[in-house]
Amino acid sequence: MRSSGAPVAIVRDGLPDWLLPVRRAAETVRPEQLSRFLPPAEGGRHSAVLLLFGDGPGGPDLLLTQRSAALRSHPGQISFPGGSLDPVDGDPAGPGPVAAALREAAEETGLDPAGVQVFATLPALYIPVSDFVVTPVLGWWREESPVSAVDPAETGAVFRVPLAVLADPAHRGRYRHPSGFTGPAFQTNGHLVWGFTAGVIDRLLHHSGLERPWDSSRLIEPPAGG
Repeated sequence: MRSSGAPVAIVRDGLPDWLLPVRRAAETVRPEQLSRFLPPAEGGRHSAVLLLFGDGPGGPDLLLTQRSAALRSHPGQISFPGGSLDPVDGDPAGPGPVAAALREAAEETGLDPAGVQVFATLPALYIPVSDFVVTPVLGWWREESPVSAVDPAETGAVFRVPLAVLADPAHRGRYRHPSGFTGPAFQTNGHLVWGFTAGVIDRLLHHSGLERPWDSSRLIEPPAGG
């Protein structure tokens, strides 16, 4: 895989016009503008996720996955492709997050990393409940490849969501988890997107100017059956 070869370069030029505000936001946003949970000075489990933007049949879109319902941790939850850094990925403070995001996406969805142009990374964020230090890696799906759930025991589904759907106020609200967590949420494809994934999408839409006014007091209920 690409993580075993030369580091993947971040190439910021050559993007479609609709992605330029996203790149601009990624290059200028501060960590505290994305989350109140920032990485500790030391420690944490380094990981990375891939925000893969494509030009799909419904217009500009984002690739998401659904975790297998059989998993013990966050079963059925919607997430970005990604996972923990492995030694082969390299330095967490260097090329490691980009390599890990592409490697994990390939393992989970069958994505061909050769067709992805990585154009930016967001500041690393922290998930206290799991002690993960997560670097979101942003990619443009320049040459698309077939994607699907490679291992049903790990990934329940792989799907694309148009950015227009995510920005539509009718699909937005807040979700109150039984644990007491309350945060941004999106309804799409019969799924509920919440937690870390929804938080990153929410902030990226906001700082890139793609956000439309929405009712932040609206509570979204989970789909029937979870």
